[in-house]
Amino acid sequence: MGGLRLLAVALTCCWWPPGGQGKTLRGSFSSAAARDAQGQSIGHFEFYGDHALLCVRINNIAGAVGKEAKLYLFQAQEWLKLQESSHGYSCNEKLSKAQLTMAMNQTEHNLTVSQIPYPQTWHVFYADKYTCKDDNENSLAEDIPFEMMLLNPDAEGNPFDHFSAGESGLHEFFFLLVLVYFVIACIYAQSLWQAIKKGGPMHMILKVLTTALLLQAASALANYIHFSSYSKDGLGIPFMGSLAEFFDIASQIQMLYLLLSLCMGWTIVRMKKSQSRPLQWDSTPASTGIAVFIVITQSILLLWEQFEDTSPHSYHSHHNLAGILLIILRICLALSLGCGLYQIITVERSTLKREFYITFAKGCILWFLCHPGLACISVVFSDYQRDKVITIGVILCQSVSMVILYRLFLSHSLYWEVSSLSSVTLPLTISSGHKSRPHF
Repeated sequence: MGGLRLLAVALTCCWWPPGGQGKTLRGSFSSAAARDAQGQSIGHFEFYGDHALLCVRINNIAGAVGKEAKLYLFQAQEWLKLQESSHGYSCNEKLSKAQLTMAMNQTEHNLTVSQIPYPQTWHVFYADKYTCKDDNENSLAEDIPFEMMLLNPDAEGNPFDHFSAGESGLHEFFFLLVLVYFVIACIYAQSLWQAIKKGGPMHMILKVLTTALLLQAASALANYIHFSSYSKDGLGIPFMGSLAEFFDIASQIQMLYLLLSLCMGWTIVRMKKSQSRPLQWDSTPASTGIAVFIVITQSILLLWEQFEDTSPHSYHSHHNLAGILLIILRICLALSLGCGLYQIITVERSTLKREFYITFAKGCILWFLCHPGLACISVVFSDYQRDKVITIGVILCQSVSMVILYRLFLSHSLYWEVSSLSSVTLPLTISSGHKSRPHF
């Protein structure tokens, strides 16, 4: 399984999408693109408050004036109605339905989006006098380079906030998360390192669990650095955003490896073992093959989801087929491991062992079901809040799951007693070569 983890991490390193674009947009207004799509899509943003701002800078004023270049802003709901309408609106009719229009005849244009009762997504489109014509008159029209900033009001009401309504609060959340990780590291790092150095039956478990925790902490730090830069320029550091996603996926792989290693032998070979030794890890071809298949499947689905999700800062959300398949996979894993552990608990007579299995089951099920559960709960929230609820909720739930597992495997009162009953039947003790009692 160690080789499997290296393979999955290597796969993640070699196949990684570029970072998501921020809300300072740079590009070119193209007459050809606008005509082909009846309006060139520039981007979308969740405005809120009374003084939200769209700021555009262009250099080719003569070209913009000659083409009668304009920007059209549609509210997301109204735009969706236009797209789904059976009325069959013409190109000019669609553009006339825009809630806001801005002619570009200056170097810098500021458009205030005001009196928004609640956060709304607005789509920005570019069009000019060639957009709704059928001839090829625009074939020689020159593209117009631009820089666009989409801003929301800050705490003082000034339009300086680069975060959309769906992203607001994430910067502060990751700052607090990094601070908590730092404080915990200062308090527990030395004792945890000593426990790992001393070995014992839980040595391999603590190593894998600690690696997953360090990857999560690295993901939080990379996100904080990205959001700190994003708050200043609306671009952030795309590499740090992608690095945060990579660390998160690597942490998911590590935890899946750990939980499969602890549970696969229990569920696969339980019927072949005596009831007095139900926890022995048996690295059979069947159990190893299933573990390899599940880990590689999750790795591919996680990467597939990242490539298809074009929304920045939403890598815990599930908006596509890969995300749905990930939810199904996690539900199946939770049900499978839960059923296996339930069968063991029902026949276990030792109160200490039963308590150990129940606590471990809580940690496993929380880890696997937090994504599906929060995806369902987020439905009751507004559209702009859903990604944020899922992202923050998943990170907190997985952190709680890790705390449960750490307390379980470092407990002197519970794990010590369970391991002393039959240390050779503990998970991973055979593969790690430790058959003695744990030493602290």
